[in-house]
Amino acid sequence: MIIYISGPMSGLPEMNFPAFAEAAARLRELGHTVISPHEIEQPALTWEACMREDIAELLKADAIAMLPGWGNSKGARLEFFIANELGMQVKHIEELTS
Repeated sequence: MIIYISGPMSGLPEMNFPAFAEAAARLRELGHTVISPHEIEQPALTWEACMREDIAELLKADAIAMLPGWGNSKGARLEFFIANELGMQVKHIEELTS
């Protein structure tokens, strides 16, 4: 399954990349193909430009894995809404890795 990882980034230490990296590694160990913003983001881009890139990648996925704190993130809430409205599987990361 192709899984896109979504979660908070803006304003967090290291843009929360360690949490994204850990989730990506766990999902790959389970045999999934992973799309993770921490691997495609370009820090010099604006938030809007990053979201455009991320949403284009999200559309390639079968499911979205939500990291803790996603509900406090404007970008993650947008990704959740898009995935949900398009009928993608929406899961918390723990549901996919435990």
